[in-house]
Amino acid sequence: MCANGLAAGWGAVAWLRSEPSVWFWYLLRVAQAVVVLQVGLGMWLLISGNQPEDELHYLYGVAILAVTMVSEGMRIGAAQRELDEVEDLDALDKSDQAALARRVVMREMGVMTIGTLLVLTLALRAGASAGGFGI
Repeated sequence: MCANGLAAGWGAVAWLRSEPSVWFWYLLRVAQAVVVLQVGLGMWLLISGNQPEDELHYLYGVAILAVTMVSEGMRIGAAQRELDEVEDLDALDKSDQAALARRVVMREMGVMTIGTLLVLTLALRAGASAGGFGI
């Protein structure tokens, strides 16, 4: 949850400032790796006979993985929509190409930040449904 919170916060601030951030992508990939590890751990716990207090926990776990994958697909689509507006990329001068690249990165950051916020929210709910926060 911390990795997703950090990535989401970093992405939101960078996106609101309209400042592309290389560090966002590193944080995002770490957060995504943590999601895969969490799902793997959850599967291992399930196989070993551990059960959450609430079966809704399973839905949250699957939803977290689904949101991660759907966000990646939407990121690609967002970049493609930006590129579809350009008829001949090679005809653009360097400054226009740089501006286009910036718009693509900002769209991608926005999509992935929203996805990471959703993952964080679902992870919090999954933790609560498993009785992990004393709730």
